[in-house]
Amino acid sequence: MSEAGRTGQRQVRNVLGSELVPCSYDPVTGWYRDGCCHTDAMDAGSHVICARMTMVFLNFQFERGNDLITPRPEMRFRGLKPGDRWCVCALRWREAYLAGCAPPVLLESTHARAVDFVPLAWLREKALDVVG
Repeated sequence: MSEAGRTGQRQVRNVLGSELVPCSYDPVTGWYRDGCCHTDAMDAGSHVICARMTMVFLNFQFERGNDLITPRPEMRFRGLKPGDRWCVCALRWREAYLAGCAPPVLLESTHARAVDFVPLAWLREKALDVVG
């Protein structure tokens, strides 16, 4: 069941305080593989930041043992390439930001919980969809 379904009528919010917008359906992303950066207590990685992949970020992750490039058909994962949008783990994005290689983010598609791990100012700095 999706986060919205478990929370009843309450809307899931993004870091801007508005309703969370889908991140990607191609490839299908998210902890639930529903296209959105929804999360719950079982999501140990907190896949809450909607980012547009760059080769620099993908290589940075690969070097740290987080292979987002190699296809894994058994997991219905085609592998990511630059330009793909993906709900990334907040602490992985933070690590990349501190190393100077964080990918750009879509604020409207980034779950409000992201600010538990990353300052909103950092996300705004890397935003593709600057609002306000």
